[in-house]
Amino acid sequence: MYYKPVFSIIAIALTLIAFIPYIRAILNDTVKPHVFSWIIWGATTLLIFLAQLEDKGGAGTWPIGVSAGITIFIAYLAYLKRADVSITRTDWLFFISALSALPLWYFTSDPLWAVVLLTAIDVIGFGPTVRKVYHFPYSESLLFFALFTVRNTLVILALENLSVTTLLFPVVMAAVCVFLIVLISYRRRVLTTLKIESV
Repeated sequence: MYYKPVFSIIAIALTLIAFIPYIRAILNDTVKPHVFSWIIWGATTLLIFLAQLEDKGGAGTWPIGVSAGITIFIAYLAYLKRADVSITRTDWLFFISALSALPLWYFTSDPLWAVVLLTAIDVIGFGPTVRKVYHFPYSESLLFFALFTVRNTLVILALENLSVTTLLFPVVMAAVCVFLIVLISYRRRVLTTLKIESV
């Protein structure tokens, strides 16, 4: 058990390593995060952190709490910079679906149901970003999602109570990050091929 806080500290360090360049890239206008996605992720990550604490996740919850604070800050930056505020009907659907599920957490005293609901909301929150990177694969950082894949793996190793409640969110987030890495890489390759063929 003594090694779990070490994994947690490494996971927090990776969180900062991933977020600091990402924040710098937002400020330099080289990355344009989707505001809706980051608002959804900030709210859900904070609530999942609280639910994991309730289920005695211990040191493994620390990186989730740090992520929640930084994610809310990125949503604020994205709004200030007007990074990606293009909002389609599909984006509204994702946003309303996510927000409509939040009150359900209040009515479920079991942290498992809270984490299930909030993880689903978080995945829904990726919808606008998936749409964006499909069309603009260079608008997001591959390194960012790679670091978060490793970070979530370390979170799993740092958890002091292994249960569906504590494991579900980091496992699903790692899988989503891998999916985004594959999608971004594939779309970049397709665009490069189209450019070469058009020359």
